[in-house]
Amino acid sequence: MRRATQAIAERPPILAQQSAGHRPLPRTLANATILQIVPSLRDEPAARIAVETACGLLQSGARALVAGDGGVLAGRLQTAGGEWIPFVNETMNPLKLRSNAARLERLISAERIDVIHAYGAGAAWSALSATANLPVWLVTSMPDAPPAGRLRSFFAGALTRGDRMLASSAYAAARSARHFEIPPDHISVVPHSVDTRLFDPAAIDMRRIAAFRTAARIIRNERIVLVPGRIVPAHGHDVLVEAAAILADRGLRNCVYVFAGDDEADRSYTRALLARIEKRGLDPLFRIVSLFRDVPAALAASHLVVLPALESPRTGRAAIEAQAMARPVITSDIGVLPETVLAPPRMPDELRSGWLARPGHPVELAGTIGVALGLNDTAYQALAARARQFAQFMFSPESVVAATRAVYTALLARDR
Repeated sequence: MRRATQAIAERPPILAQQSAGHRPLPRTLANATILQIVPSLRDEPAARIAVETACGLLQSGARALVAGDGGVLAGRLQTAGGEWIPFVNETMNPLKLRSNAARLERLISAERIDVIHAYGAGAAWSALSATANLPVWLVTSMPDAPPAGRLRSFFAGALTRGDRMLASSAYAAARSARHFEIPPDHISVVPHSVDTRLFDPAAIDMRRIAAFRTAARIIRNERIVLVPGRIVPAHGHDVLVEAAAILADRGLRNCVYVFAGDDEADRSYTRALLARIEKRGLDPLFRIVSLFRDVPAALAASHLVVLPALESPRTGRAAIEAQAMARPVITSDIGVLPETVLAPPRMPDELRSGWLARPGHPVELAGTIGVALGLNDTAYQALAARARQFAQFMFSPESVVAATRAVYTALLARDR
């Protein structure tokens, strides 16, 4: 396979730049060359979506290049027909960034690149400099949260100067628009993908479910109300304990609440949580499973997933994974979380895939859990199927790749 880095040495840079400066850009992905720049090709979110996008681009007739430090996904990219360019860009060193910009400028000319997609601030800064005098579209991916620190914030400003900016949610887009003072309509929402093949109830062996039930010390056929994620105050486990106490007083005791996540992150909070459970007389109803790593199996074993967050997470991934596993979700009406579930008022009741509850309101949470556990089997199965369909439609790798390709296509169709 021809390596893109070899082509730089083979073609005279000055002549290449002159031809690149006057060539017409393609109007469609067919015959276009797309370069994505990621920190590395390790098995991390940015690299996974870049490789998935590269595979989708190849199917559209485009040439797909991915630049970044090495990693296990480089082989998958090359096997699919994409090209990997070793390129260290996870830096805030101004000298390194200038060097990267010069290298990118040569690469753009030599490889006749039409669109660059930068996934990080350093890559965006170098790409912005490299494309200043060349007919290349620049797409940037905004961080899920504004960067901390003055230096990082300065370089992250390059992310706001692309021809198109991508954010993983409307919530993240609004935060970026406020932080960087940019028009909201300059940002397109393309969510992070979830592997809906991994989180698929049909892919879970019953032995994996049995292993989770054993780890959670569940002997009878009680329904599991699962709370995945680290046990920390921001995740609102104490609110669920109070909601469970309310439900127990109403006679609802035929379920087990399982906290599945790291219980060492805040030991004092975990101790206080256990004391609260004991004080309420709820010991038989609660389990903490901190060492079980098979998240898909834990979700498949559950009847309902509850995320009583008091603060918005960055992505709301847990709610999406649960719905991909065809499990209804109750989550807090805060931050990004309303975007991860279909529920009124955004959707009519008959289309819901879960419920939203006000954060920090145990009475409201208890009522919502009671409604969810009170569904008959037909209503439950219909809601579970909608949850799975919603996750596939919005967050599957195929859907996210299609949304990303649509951004590239729209840019290519525009006039310079």
